[in-house]
Amino acid sequence: MGVKIAGILSGLDVRLVHGPSGAEIRTTPPVDNGGDGSAFSPTDLCAASLGACAVTIVALFARRNEIPLRHVEFEVEKEMSAAPRRIERLTLVIWIDSDCSDEDFRRLVGAAKTCPVRLTLGDRVEIVETYQRGPAHRP
Repeated sequence: MGVKIAGILSGLDVRLVHGPSGAEIRTTPPVDNGGDGSAFSPTDLCAASLGACAVTIVALFARRNEIPLRHVEFEVEKEMSAAPRRIERLTLVIWIDSDCSDEDFRRLVGAAKTCPVRLTLGDRVEIVETYQRGPAHRP
């Protein structure tokens, strides 16, 4: 099944329209690349997509396997290389708050690692990941 997404450029901003739903988001270049950084950059969306995909897969796996989840949250940090300008590293932390067994937690982590975004990035982007049990504890 294909999904059409349209992009309309206005200045340096791109308005993205999701064909099936009509939902819209906007991208703009970051400050270090000549933009104003007022919205997600295209590479920010790629980084965010990794986290969103992984936690979605966790939720779907938990639902299918009747593993209780209270809360799942992620944080991702994107690092760019200069030449060529591309995503070099994504550091992903996922917090899984569940009363599940250690075995089920391992299964949830394994499921997260099968997300299509991760598989698409393959070996081109270094992915450093940590999976934590319980609610997010940020410094």
